[in-house]
Amino acid sequence: MRILGVDPGMTRCGLGVVESTAGRKVSLVDVGVVRTPPDQAPHLRLLTVAETLDEWLTRHRPDVVAVERVFAQSNVRSVTGTSQVAGVAMLAAARAHLPLALHTPSEVKAAVTGNGRADKAQVQEMVRRILGLAERPKPADAADALALAICHAWRGGGAGSAVRAQYGGADTLPRATGGGLTAAQRIWAEAERGARRAGAVAPKG
Repeated sequence: MRILGVDPGMTRCGLGVVESTAGRKVSLVDVGVVRTPPDQAPHLRLLTVAETLDEWLTRHRPDVVAVERVFAQSNVRSVTGTSQVAGVAMLAAARAHLPLALHTPSEVKAAVTGNGRADKAQVQEMVRRILGLAERPKPADAADALALAICHAWRGGGAGSAVRAQYGGADTLPRATGGGLTAAQRIWAEAERGARRAGAVAPKG
């Protein structure tokens, strides 16, 4: 399964593509960041992101698109721009007839580091190790996009589960107990359940 991860942001939008194979193995396909100037009109900045997303979808032909679920923040301007870019990514997936998955930041952090409160440096380092890279992906937005893609690969969901996850139904919540779960998987499952119970309102970090 090939997954495109999108870390939405107006100034920097992280994009990361990974290939998932049997045995929880993931490999890097491509990574990058879409940058737009703060002094440019918002609709033109969104157009740049949209056009780049379309290019990536055409070039890499992913099986699913994973986008970070946007949380409320104290900085209203920042969360508004982030939400707009997330909407552009969701629309791009729909236009390409691809399934969409939304993952919370704490869910992603727990999936790749085992800690739902990991900082950006920890996420970058674990992404480097998981993908066998010589250096940490930079900037952090690029690492976050790859982490999103890895998270979706490891949650055991194919295209069908991504479609169901759009609606946030109870059956999409991962099990947090039982045999066969690693410590990181249990932490991730508990983090996602906690975020759902809280109404997915928390600072982005």
